[in-house]
Amino acid sequence: MNKTNIVSLVLILVSLGLSAQHVTSPPEYVKTLTSRWKGERLEDGRPKVSDALLERLKAINVEEAWGFLRGKGFHNQYEGGWKMVHDDRVLTGRVLTAQYMPLRPDFDKVVKIQGARENRDTIGGSNSWPIEILQPGDVYVADGYGRVIDGTLIGSNLGNAIYANSQNGFVFDAGVRDLAGLVEIEDFNGWFRGDDPSYLQQEMLTSINAPIRIGRAIVLPGDVVLANRYGVVFIPAYLLNDLVISSEVTNLRDQFGFQRLKEKKYTAGQIDTQWTDVIKKDFVEWLGRYPDSKLPMTREELNDYLKEHKYL
Repeated sequence: MNKTNIVSLVLILVSLGLSAQHVTSPPEYVKTLTSRWKGERLEDGRPKVSDALLERLKAINVEEAWGFLRGKGFHNQYEGGWKMVHDDRVLTGRVLTAQYMPLRPDFDKVVKIQGARENRDTIGGSNSWPIEILQPGDVYVADGYGRVIDGTLIGSNLGNAIYANSQNGFVFDAGVRDLAGLVEIEDFNGWFRGDDPSYLQQEMLTSINAPIRIGRAIVLPGDVVLANRYGVVFIPAYLLNDLVISSEVTNLRDQFGFQRLKEKKYTAGQIDTQWTDVIKKDFVEWLGRYPDSKLPMTREELNDYLKEHKYL
């Protein structure tokens, strides 16, 4: 091994050693993970996507989001098979991640010592640490390796704390307890694997705001969640704007197509295949008569999208 490679290896090992000293990832590490985001950031380094976009995202269905992401090369962003606190609601928000593992006493001691250095509450359980740093609009996303019995990350007390800090909800690849109490928290929702009366045992928090795995999905801190009864999608923040407007235009195309089919102006085959220039021109004229007040985006955003995708 030459001198340059040795120096590089030492630097890598030093970097890994420094990062291993943290329970919560430093902002610079989070910024590196999400370097393609060019907008405003939270103090912890996560992308701060706008509340307006999060609200618009609620109208997008999971399949559209999934399809958009696959088209961008992101094949591992969806997970299904959930239970929900309320199955008739949609959740969107900025991801704060946490990872839990089976308890190993020596490792747990290191985590507790470092947590104290980070001014975490060492009197109660470490499962309160991610909750304490939630901000409005956050969604608490935790990898609990699918454990339900003795793997209940929250009950009604911590559920109330999650909502008080975030005004939002959670996604847990794990269990919850006191589901009856969680249901009573107004405007609160969560996705989880199962509920059980057992307490959290033989399990330890290992990281906050680091990459985690939720089922078959890979999640980074600062991703955006779209969750409903049909599953959960984790969206890289830098793709959110394009995903939302693309899905909104797809919905407008569907409205146009359904109307034209009812009018028998075009056949199903013409609508279901790549549109001709004639149909595109008809669609643009139809959009011109669409009331601005009913558009999900601004007219300027719509026109920019149409120009970029060669409708105009």
